[in-house]
Amino acid sequence: MRAWLRGLAAATLAFAGAALWWRRNPSACPYNQRFWVQAPHPFITRERLGETLDVQHGERVLEVGPGTGYYTLDVAKWVGEDGTVEILDVQREMLDHTMARAREAGLSNIHPTQSDATGMPYEDGSFEAAYLVTVLGEVPDQSAALRELARVLRPGGRLVVGELFGDPHYVGIKSMRLRAAAAGLEFERRVGGRLGYFARFAKPG
Repeated sequence: MRAWLRGLAAATLAFAGAALWWRRNPSACPYNQRFWVQAPHPFITRERLGETLDVQHGERVLEVGPGTGYYTLDVAKWVGEDGTVEILDVQREMLDHTMARAREAGLSNIHPTQSDATGMPYEDGSFEAAYLVTVLGEVPDQSAALRELARVLRPGGRLVVGELFGDPHYVGIKSMRLRAAAAGLEFERRVGGRLGYFARFAKPG
């Protein structure tokens, strides 16, 4: 029994050490660990994202860091055939995985782009809305990413950032609001508590 407890303690310490290292060295979740992004997302559900982002039919929406498409397919359905969901990720494997799921679901309004979030290949004012969920903390320069998001949003456009407690790259609402304000984005509201929340910002119109 004691040996089992020692093993459990050692595993816990190893996990905590890995999480701390990952937090201090932010990077995207590797494709071979995609089970983390495919697991259920309590407190930051698809329904709550929809309510917070308030996607409208026919809009052009940007998702940064789609992973394997946990939210993507639903958003693509919300914007309808006349709308578009642009997905941007640094990992081609994640984009390919999401696009394969889109084809299986019969969705043709999702378009992938492989790029870094701090240098997006989109023109100014390209999107009515943008979102990223448990992704901001993976970007080494969060301020630069928020500036880029502000740039590609149209005046009056919405940005929703989702965070889940326990994620090694969890970003607290206070630091997020400070960085977003510096990027020229106005805080509108927060939906959810410390265990998981969506924060909505707007680009002044």
